[in-house]
Amino acid sequence: MRPVIVVHGGAGRIFKEREEGCRAGVVRAALQGYGVLKQGGSALDAVEEAVRSMEDDPYFNAGCGSVLNEEGEVEMDAIIMDGKNLASGAVSAVKCIANPIKLARLVMEKTKHMLLTDHGARLFAQAMGVPEIPGEKLITERSRERWKKNLEPDSNPVEFQKDLGTVGAVAVDSEGNVACATSTGGLSNKLVGRVGDTACIGSGGYADNSSGATSTTGHGESIMKVVLARLILYHMEQGMSPEMAADTALEYMKTRVGGLGGVIVVSSSGEWAARFSTKQMSWATVKDDELHYGIYTGERHTKSVDEALASESEGF
Repeated sequence: MRPVIVVHGGAGRIFKEREEGCRAGVVRAALQGYGVLKQGGSALDAVEEAVRSMEDDPYFNAGCGSVLNEEGEVEMDAIIMDGKNLASGAVSAVKCIANPIKLARLVMEKTKHMLLTDHGARLFAQAMGVPEIPGEKLITERSRERWKKNLEPDSNPVEFQKDLGTVGAVAVDSEGNVACATSTGGLSNKLVGRVGDTACIGSGGYADNSSGATSTTGHGESIMKVVLARLILYHMEQGMSPEMAADTALEYMKTRVGGLGGVIVVSSSGEWAARFSTKQMSWATVKDDELHYGIYTGERHTKSVDEALASESEGF
């Protein structure tokens, strides 16, 4: 089986001056995840590594760069899932850790539970030796500015939600196992304790070796209403290709609940798709040592992995 990885950096509106940073970020994440797969690593390790890379990148709304809740704090959600045995781990409303995806993986592997939240997740992180960092370390100037703007009496936070930036990855490894991972800072100026689709199995992501893996991004409440990730795999189980399944599910979410979003999908046989109903979604994939990436509908750049790695070391 030839390994494949697909990553996304969030669906929505990507402002002109941020396009290059978003493209570079998803390309870097896809290359890092593919590096794991090429060395014989598991799909699980590859998606975790790709998402960790984007959590550390301030261009994305996950980890460092997460948006702020109404109190001006970062609260993050993440999920990881193994398609081999349907094991999954997730965390929600976590603060003061750099990589929620690593904590989600620990929940999956070190507890009998699937989802830990807020204070309990923090206690578990401490027990696992996950370093705490000051909350301010996760806050970028841009997130703080946006939060302030949304507090103004005539502001329209909904307008700002269009630039969401959740991150995710899906992969199939050389043994044919699939996995997904998704991580986010949520919605800007959200209520304290709001948890969106990301941490919810079947909504923010799903992985099952019998069909494939998917990670979602977009309006969380809409994604939860249609259980978007599982819906896509259901369509694939009925015989649809990843692209057709993604388009069908996104169209249903749009017509049924008026929600927009984006998805990345990989099938157990290595077919992939990156589809979205929003204006843009940053995405990248590597298959057969070829990198593809884009942001706009119909945009698709292609490079060999060697060429991409060379330009990566020169600073993209």
